[in-house]
Amino acid sequence: MVKQLESYESKALGLIKSNGGVMYQSELWKKLELDSREGSRLVQRLLKKGLIRREKVLVNGRKTFKLYIVESNSRDPVLHVNIESILGIPCTVCPYIDQCELGGFYEPMTCILLDSWIDKMLASKEKRIY
Repeated sequence: MVKQLESYESKALGLIKSNGGVMYQSELWKKLELDSREGSRLVQRLLKKGLIRREKVLVNGRKTFKLYIVESNSRDPVLHVNIESILGIPCTVCPYIDQCELGGFYEPMTCILLDSWIDKMLASKEKRIY
């Protein structure tokens, strides 16, 4: 059942993207052959995951929603976390990890190794985006 839900989410995102990143909610349900109940649940899951946003609109005298794809470089980016995102973090091999704390002599806010690793991760992410 979970695979089927993920499949519908992928299909929905694909349909919205192929429509220029914007689509009416009811149009999405029709294309996916879902009833309004299942369509609403699908949209709620996508909203909760931050993959889309929606806006109330009036079309032919009826209230509906317009769905928009949330771009990953927008103000509130969607972050996908996986094991690769923490591989190589210097904290895992730091000899001072037991003494590292906010306000202490060793702390994450002033750690040169951690700063360097974060800069490297951000630089590699920017290369993947563009």
